[in-house]
Amino acid sequence: MHYIELIAPCHFGLEAVLKREILELGYEISSVEDGRITFLGDMEALVRANVFLRTAERVLLKVGSFRAESFEELFEQTKALAWEEYIPKDGKFWVAKAASVKSRLFSTSDIQSIMKKAIVKRLQEKYHMEWFPENGAEYPIRVFLMKDTVTVGIDASGVSLHKRGYRELAGPAPISETLAAALIQLTPWRKDRILVDPFCGSGTFPIEAAMMAANIAPGMNRSFTAEAWKNLIPKKLWYEAIDEANDLIERPKDTDIQGYDIDGEVVRIARINAKKAGVEEMIHFQERAVKDLSHPKKYGFIITNPPYGERLEDKASLPALYREFGESFRQLDAWSAYLITSYEDTERYFGRKADKNRKIYNGMLKTYYYQFLGPKPPKRKAD
Repeated sequence: MHYIELIAPCHFGLEAVLKREILELGYEISSVEDGRITFLGDMEALVRANVFLRTAERVLLKVGSFRAESFEELFEQTKALAWEEYIPKDGKFWVAKAASVKSRLFSTSDIQSIMKKAIVKRLQEKYHMEWFPENGAEYPIRVFLMKDTVTVGIDASGVSLHKRGYRELAGPAPISETLAAALIQLTPWRKDRILVDPFCGSGTFPIEAAMMAANIAPGMNRSFTAEAWKNLIPKKLWYEAIDEANDLIERPKDTDIQGYDIDGEVVRIARINAKKAGVEEMIHFQERAVKDLSHPKKYGFIITNPPYGERLEDKASLPALYREFGESFRQLDAWSAYLITSYEDTERYFGRKADKNRKIYNGMLKTYYYQFLGPKPPKRKAD
């Protein structure tokens, strides 16, 4: 097997969740850094990672890494990489994104321009061509600079992996699919336990939970940039991954997943999204205010993304909303609640200090994942 390195970026603070996913897929981790995991595999691993990973933002084929403290070094070191092994003569290539943290080189536009010139120079020498048509498959390049170490990869995903293909419609302030999946995986929830989202919006938490319960691969109904990389990846690897994903689907019969929202229009949107995801029969959506939250059974889970007053005029309503949420939660028998929010007075108005609290960056927004833990259910007796 010819090993390659693959890079999977993720939300800051959720690296451990993605690491566990990659290990469960059967691949070896080579490094864990803030916001990304690097792992070893082959082209089949690149395909399967795109189809099966729930919490990665994208999958990159790593071309190389090096130190560069000047633009001259950046040019020469980029030119030294074996670009001809990845990009064919007609390939369309560009530096789609550059990010720089604590590095001497910080102008991302200059980094992008210089690296493109260096790649062109390398390919001109290797292919003995002065001009490239760039009318073939796309090879978007992404580069990270951290403390003068440059890491370069080709984006195999294209559109971010949070785009599963089911959420064309969204309510206000939606949570991303990858973040929702990671937050669910940070809880002990399993498909035989109750899950309720009282602020479900366009349905992301319930839909991601239902897809996990039915073992539906998140990437099986979308396309990827690397599908066109015929010089690198045989088409049959994509067909085999989708066949594997279809074989693994197993719909549980008694799943109890519910989504409520006070806005009837977003509840309608959530139902449409659930249907597109193929899980509409597994979720009960209902127009309901958080003050009316109730459930007759014990040991359930609330996993939710409540409003946190992104707009100034919304902030005034938050104390009453979180107070109602806390009062409804206290009426539930032996439940646990997990909520992600940037609202700093959450515990005060919810009426209880969180048992655990995890800082997570949702894009550039610093949020907290408050965990109010209920008792564990008694162990079931063996049959």
